[in-house]
Amino acid sequence: MAAYIGPEIPLRDLMLEPAYGLMEQSWGPREMKEGRLNADGYGFGWFAPDGRPAFYTNPMPIWTDRNLADLGRSLAAPQWLANVRSATRSMDISHANTQPFADDRYIFLHNGYVADFTTSLRTRIRQNLGPEIEAGVHGNTDSEYLFALFREIMAEHENFMVDQGLLELFKIIEEWAAGIKSLLNVIIGDGKRLYATRHAFNGECPSLYFTTEEENYPGGMLIASEPLTESGSWQPVPEHHMLILDTEQHLQLIPL
Repeated sequence: MAAYIGPEIPLRDLMLEPAYGLMEQSWGPREMKEGRLNADGYGFGWFAPDGRPAFYTNPMPIWTDRNLADLGRSLAAPQWLANVRSATRSMDISHANTQPFADDRYIFLHNGYVADFTTSLRTRIRQNLGPEIEAGVHGNTDSEYLFALFREIMAEHENFMVDQGLLELFKIIEEWAAGIKSLLNVIIGDGKRLYATRHAFNGECPSLYFTTEEENYPGGMLIASEPLTESGSWQPVPEHHMLILDTEQHLQLIPL
């Protein structure tokens, strides 16, 4: 995963220009422990001029998409969220299963998995979704179901901020998935803030880093599963913490 917030930049500055960007991480990840490649699709999301999320997904490897160079130079935004995918076994490689996921308010990314999801949690999550949110689930990934449950939480608690919704999501998952390995690195964008978690139950947290001082992004802040550059400005997000970045360059770290 990778995300940016700050002054408007073209997509290529996040995905293609960094020396160790997502293109590189798709075939040569350095800290990935649950696989070898991220070759099962990619996607990115941003907020359109009307304030609503927009996204592009492709279930093919990122290096096969001849459209990306033109998209990269012609699309610009003050907030980006992007990912390259390594599909969990039994999860289809399709547009429906390719992140990011979005609704009218949020863009959602998840790096990790819930073990044996189809038999451990999927039915219970689905049973606790309202009809409208349940109808919006188009794939079969644990990631999309986590986003659906987050949306249900936010719908039921209209006064919740995103951080409160994520805390409630993890509380529920910890209860329902007792003893089940659940890797829960998440990034959510709402157009004004980025919320990122480095978290897990019954397993080791995947890697996650951030920087607020990257010289190639003046006034901007970044989050990524692995540092996008060799500048030395990247710091690890502490395990079991939530990181919040906003357009005013404020930073919060909250224990989970």
